[in-house]
Amino acid sequence: MTIEWNFILRIIIAGLLGGLIGFEREFRAKEAGVRTHFIVALGSALFMVISQFAFSGRFDAARVAAQVVSGIGFIGAGVIIFQKNAIRGVTTAAGLWVAAAIGLSCGAAMYPVAIAATLMTIIVLEAMHFVTRWHGVKEISITLSPVKNEELLDMMKSLKNSGAEVVSFTLTDGVAVFELKIKQKDYASTVDTVLSFSKGLKVDIS
Repeated sequence: MTIEWNFILRIIIAGLLGGLIGFEREFRAKEAGVRTHFIVALGSALFMVISQFAFSGRFDAARVAAQVVSGIGFIGAGVIIFQKNAIRGVTTAAGLWVAAAIGLSCGAAMYPVAIAATLMTIIVLEAMHFVTRWHGVKEISITLSPVKNEELLDMMKSLKNSGAEVVSFTLTDGVAVFELKIKQKDYASTVDTVLSFSKGLKVDIS
């Protein structure tokens, strides 16, 4: 019975540590959150426990762990999205991969390593969030309609004055599409600029 409680402790700690990473991802409104990371870490720990203690005779305990490492790639691929010439979700997929590794560590009772990996992951994710918030660049697409030819130049000047870089623009049948690069910290001011010159127009920002 003592051994069974030890196994339960392993998967509980794995789930909690994975959930911490998931909380950070969910707080940032990413594709996979607390539930996904919790389950991935808990499941990985359970696989590790099974691989170590559920078989008798000659066996290789590392085989199940190796399958977890490769199998988690299918889940990670599911949260990666290719949208508007940009790849999104890679960091969240990597977080799931790390959550699986943390789960395996807990399943092997390597608690200090698992805790250290969890803390390091959260620290890096949060630190980079603040760095990119002030220095990062994002691409956005703005669609306006109906737009007249003579209005296009004024719109471009207003966008450039707001600090945005106009990568490309098109005007087809009164529908203007601007592809912009802006600093993350300038996103709100750029939206305000768009709204200021788009009164009476249909606006779509993505």
